[in-house]
Amino acid sequence: MPPACLTIPAKSGIIAALSGGDASVHSAEKNRFGEDQTMIKLKETERNFKTIDSMYEMVQGWSTRRDKIAFRYFTAPGEIASLTYGEFEEIVSRLAAAYRTQDLKGRRVAVIGETSPMWVATYIAVILAGGVIIPMDKDLKIEEISGFLAFAEADAIAYSSSFHEKFMPLADTHPTTHIFIPMDGIEEEVRSEHYCVLPFSSLLKLGQEEIEAGRYVHTPPEDVNRMAIMLFTSGTTGTSKCVMLSEKNLTSTVNAAGTSVNYFPDDVTVSVLPIHHTYELAIVMAELNYGVEICVNDNLRHVLKNFRTFRPTALVLVPLFINTMYKKIMDEVRKKNMETNLKIGMRVSKFMRVFGVDMSKRLFGAITEAFGGRLKKIISGGAPLNPDMVDFFGEFGIQICEGYGITECSPLVAVTPYYKPKRGSVGPTVCSCRAEIRYGELNDRKFLEGEICVKGDNVMLGYYKNPEATAAAFTEDGFFRTGDIGYMDKDGYIYITGRSKSVIVLENGKNVFPEEVEEALEGIEEIEEVVVVGRKEEDGETVKLVAIVYPNLNKFPKETPMETVQQTIRDAVAAANKKLVRYKQVKEVEFRDTEFEKTTTRKIKRHLVH
Repeated sequence: MPPACLTIPAKSGIIAALSGGDASVHSAEKNRFGEDQTMIKLKETERNFKTIDSMYEMVQGWSTRRDKIAFRYFTAPGEIASLTYGEFEEIVSRLAAAYRTQDLKGRRVAVIGETSPMWVATYIAVILAGGVIIPMDKDLKIEEISGFLAFAEADAIAYSSSFHEKFMPLADTHPTTHIFIPMDGIEEEVRSEHYCVLPFSSLLKLGQEEIEAGRYVHTPPEDVNRMAIMLFTSGTTGTSKCVMLSEKNLTSTVNAAGTSVNYFPDDVTVSVLPIHHTYELAIVMAELNYGVEICVNDNLRHVLKNFRTFRPTALVLVPLFINTMYKKIMDEVRKKNMETNLKIGMRVSKFMRVFGVDMSKRLFGAITEAFGGRLKKIISGGAPLNPDMVDFFGEFGIQICEGYGITECSPLVAVTPYYKPKRGSVGPTVCSCRAEIRYGELNDRKFLEGEICVKGDNVMLGYYKNPEATAAAFTEDGFFRTGDIGYMDKDGYIYITGRSKSVIVLENGKNVFPEEVEEALEGIEEIEEVVVVGRKEEDGETVKLVAIVYPNLNKFPKETPMETVQQTIRDAVAAANKKLVRYKQVKEVEFRDTEFEKTTTRKIKRHLVH
């Protein structure tokens, strides 16, 4: 992700403050982030956060904030539009009314494309209308998208205009998907014997007619436990699982986020993560229930620039973005020869907090201005975060709370309490579930360390068309087996120590199943055996995919130099990479001269490969 330029003036707040000047003094009763417990309780009351049992209740709640901005987003480079909660509710209502009509009622609707208010409105409206929504990864190849649509038996797909030309060749032949809904850019309706193109504007018009005729009003759902959401975990149809979530699963996570995170109606966020990702989706739903202002990032290259434009007070990120922010800060500090000043400033700031004096804004104002100047809190999830990042940003008055979750748990399982964080922990479980440590043994801290198992309202219904995998995912007493290894301390705080599943978690939160990549490489005849692993780059943060190969020497003349063998295989791997999504591509090839150790059933003992 090429970040935007970050600039720190030479005469920064650090230098200015250390050379003299007033510092803002705060009450000694306040914590390091400028909040005392009385103020926290007051804010909880002012927030007036309400738990919900359905999306119907969330939409009904928007009536109290009709004039408040819900979304700000780019319509063109440099051009920003906004939608109020009232305007957004009208869009959702019209869409829900359209999806409740005879031709669309109860349909399974996929949605794909860049983050936009229309994408989010589609997600909510389909659930509200009693249908099933299927969020999809816009980075998938068209063949994978087609396969997923067929597997999930999707009747319709709503998409951003960039997909229109890709989808039209599918329209006449796809076995399940016959309704194509471009969300922007396309206005002409097309109807044929096999499919129809129904532009977003036509859908909104249809919904408005239903409302005006009195045939549609929002109503509570008949069954919040029905399947309402279908999510593909990752990869191709051969290895992915389709997670089935209910409306209750979704609202349990919205409620858990609301009671665990210190967001308020006056907060401003920037949506950065892919919107189809369960993590980002759940957070956006929670933010809409909070009543915050959601700004939409238009391009990963513009992230830091857009932070300065929208001036967020709160962010939800994966470690990749946090690490990028850290690196840009340090690059600028080194460029200005300010490393010593920064270290002194951080020591001074820490010392003064002992006496209740908060100097972070005075000392580090120029640094925080690079992110808009108002940023106070970050939620990090999707991948492990280096605890040093929490300490580093904390010195600037930016609190990072790490969360933990998994798609099958909607996805929130635990989050660090903002009022009582513990270094290295992802916090205790949220109110929607409980966790237990199973299949483990005592670690050196005398805590049981084993597989984290979860039970609660956030846990999925199961895997679609895969009863065997569903059965294997649960214990006999109904706990979901996350496949993650960790332990809980005496206060119930969870510490993640490893992963028992083979999935490789990249620093941006993307999951890569090595079996998928290995499948692509196993077609190379010069490779006898291959195992793909994740390795940290020299920066200690970035994860690269490494293929460990046992060559098939029978495919080479007997006297072929090993250098030639290895280069031939590297070239073949490079060719195979072109068929893979970028984040699944192999960055390095290593070789071994013996077979991998195997079980009695000839399966490679993956856990022995490093």
